[in-house]
Amino acid sequence: MKLLIRNLDRATTEEELKALFEEFGKVQACNLVIDKATSKSKGFGFVEMPLVGEAKAAVQNLNGKKVRDNKIRVKKAEDRSD
Repeated sequence: MKLLIRNLDRATTEEELKALFEEFGKVQACNLVIDKATSKSKGFGFVEMPLVGEAKAAVQNLNGKKVRDNKIRVKKAEDRSD
């Protein structure tokens, strides 16, 4: 299941994000969205977890959690329609 994580502190690293979600299960992929012009985080990213139950547990436990100084928002990522 692909999850969207918003309102991340711009100093948060992919390693920190991955470690946060690994508390709830296996993380298949983790990527922050980076601004091409500044090479800095845009404050959101995606985490993919192969097991739906673990992903749902991560959403329930991490949505609204304070990470650094920001309350992050976690939800299932919507499929992009081209």
